[in-house]
Amino acid sequence: MTEPKTLVESAYRNLRRDIIEGRLPPGEKLRIEHIKDNYGVGAGTMREALSLLIADALVISQGQRGFRVAPASLEDFGDITETRVMLECEALRQSIALGDDAWEGELLSAFHRLTKAEEKLSGNGNREEWEERNRIFHEVLIEACPSHWIKHFLSILYHQAERYRRLTLQYKTLLDRDVHAEHENLFKAVLARDADQACELLAEHIRFTYRAMRMLPSEALNP
Repeated sequence: MTEPKTLVESAYRNLRRDIIEGRLPPGEKLRIEHIKDNYGVGAGTMREALSLLIADALVISQGQRGFRVAPASLEDFGDITETRVMLECEALRQSIALGDDAWEGELLSAFHRLTKAEEKLSGNGNREEWEERNRIFHEVLIEACPSHWIKHFLSILYHQAERYRRLTLQYKTLLDRDVHAEHENLFKAVLARDADQACELLAEHIRFTYRAMRMLPSEALNP
């Protein structure tokens, strides 16, 4: 991951990380005068960072009442999930159709690195390493898709989905899930250039977290 180039970018990244990872929970009030010192920036810089997070739909502005972390709901996550399935499956179809040998090589590397991280995770390894390699694997899957806009929207949806997925992890609802097998089967279908099978597997993979979220107590979304 590249280093932030400005204080605004640094504050933005750190705030986004804390929202996605749940340290700033859904609905949390973000008082600039209180949080700016936590991130080592001035009020103006913090306001700019919060404005960027509004564009990511991770923060909402309440006019004179300031800013809050965007609320979470099962309905919202269902919308995120189905929109992501629609766009990511289309991007994957295009990537399979257009991807060349170099793309296949990148996919092999991304899957290998993800597998290593999954092996470490099963032995109480570094979850942040797994999160990063999982994100890269999904990005490489659709890298050969020529649409910049599809990739842009999927980046936003991925971060939104990650926030919800981390909530499910807190309640241990994914313990019976074999994520490595899901990734491996998807990887093999993509290498075989079987777009129908790959998209079916990808859709099931994305929807699993929504089904897990439906099992959570109501306070998981509104702590």
